[in-house]
Amino acid sequence: MSNLIELAEQSSLREDTLEFEIGDTVDVHTRILEGNKERIQVFTGVVIARRGAGTRETFTVRRIVAGEGVERTFPTNSPKIAKLDVKRHGRVRRAKLFYLRDRVGKATRLAERRAKVSKD
Repeated sequence: MSNLIELAEQSSLREDTLEFEIGDTVDVHTRILEGNKERIQVFTGVVIARRGAGTRETFTVRRIVAGEGVERTFPTNSPKIAKLDVKRHGRVRRAKLFYLRDRVGKATRLAERRAKVSKD
């Protein structure tokens, strides 16, 4: 039964997979339709959660706007996401960073994770 679901989902998956992890600071470029015009809006924040699999996979990005926390959940395979830029990699030890909701100011910063260097 699950094989049938996987076969049906293959056509809806992205060709260019989004490469990011929990704790990364990302810019999510979202296509927005206003009437007959299309524009790109950027949502910058920290990835605090990923959930689901296949076409149902989503990720949640959190940022602070005017002192108020704003979270937005995006479907990973949505055609509305034009691109995703990873600005920095945060060092985390958890799969979900919901504890950041209770923190204010500089306490919300995550330590930088060093990039892995391949020896060629």
